[in-house]
Amino acid sequence: MTDSHAQRSHWLLRLSAVLWIVWGLVHVFAGVITLVKISAGEDAKAIHGITSRVDLATLQIDYPPAAMAILSQHGFNLAWFGVVTFLCAFWVWRGQRLAVYLAALVGGLADLGYFLYIDLGGYATPPGPQMTYICAAAILTGLAGLRAAGRIG
Repeated sequence: MTDSHAQRSHWLLRLSAVLWIVWGLVHVFAGVITLVKISAGEDAKAIHGITSRVDLATLQIDYPPAAMAILSQHGFNLAWFGVVTFLCAFWVWRGQRLAVYLAALVGGLADLGYFLYIDLGGYATPPGPQMTYICAAAILTGLAGLRAAGRIG
């Protein structure tokens, strides 16, 4: 590997790590806020936090406990997706191939579901769609960093 490839790999992996830190922290925060709002009985606000383009007044209904259990599971999933990608970022920074793949798998699949059902459904406002771009950029820069290092595969 030439010095230019090594330097490119170094910076691409560091950029990927920073993007995963941002993505991870936002998702931990979103998951915790979702769970806090549900625990406080603010079910409509919890849903509105995810689908913020929807008028909050239209969400003010009595939700069955099963629906809130599903939303609580969603909040939990947001938080653990965020924790995993946040932790992976420290190993991505150091160029660990497995961490690049794990963050891409967890964050990428989590964001794919968001993109398909919330973004394309027209329910999202910032920062939701921007997190999809950050996720995609983190995946691409991480894989490009591995490729520049000759370690993809």
